[in-house]
Amino acid sequence: MERVRRNRLLAAAAIAMMLAVPMTRGAMAQAADQLKLRVGDTAPDFKLQYWDGHDLKDVHLSDYRGKKNVVLAFYVFAFTGG
Repeated sequence: MERVRRNRLLAAAAIAMMLAVPMTRGAMAQAADQLKLRVGDTAPDFKLQYWDGHDLKDVHLSDYRGKKNVVLAFYVFAFTGG
């Protein structure tokens, strides 16, 4: 009985993911069309959060404008060991 219930939950989750992917792709494509950057363009301001050991803190790109160089690195498989 438990196995049947688990299989139904997995099937429902799979269907939900299949329905969500096309919606996500459309939203991402629309956002990409609105924001086109070229080499040398000034990056738009954005906010990220970081953990300082006690709390989550906000940091804005504009906090560093004119003061320091900022390098952004994106790791697609971060924390996967690959």
